[in-house]
Amino acid sequence: MLEHDYILEIIRQFCDAVTHSLRHAIDHHDQESCTEVEREVADLIELDPETAMQLSPDSLVTMMLLSGMGQSLGGYVAFSLGRLATVYDEMGQGDVAAIRRVQARAVAQSFDADLSEAPEGLESLA
Repeated sequence: MLEHDYILEIIRQFCDAVTHSLRHAIDHHDQESCTEVEREVADLIELDPETAMQLSPDSLVTMMLLSGMGQSLGGYVAFSLGRLATVYDEMGQGDVAAIRRVQARAVAQSFDADLSEAPEGLESLA
């Protein structure tokens, strides 16, 4: 029960932080907000943001598995990275968008997440 409550709290905190930053990135095409979303994803797998966001898709999945939180958080990470890819495309940063999109697909596939559906707590970003 404690583990379940802990995971729910991690998800709630992630959703709160990502919703604010990703909403701002979507509305204003703001690089700092994009970086903040990446920082939140990296925090989930306990890596520094620069390292985490440069990982190959398979390595990102591996780090999520090693964190022990991958199955619970995979859909949240995949959705966030997918939406972030769209923002990067709109900002004219196609190379970064392509990386985020491939990372999102790898995470979604590995953790049986549907990129077309927002996970609970992130519906406002769909």
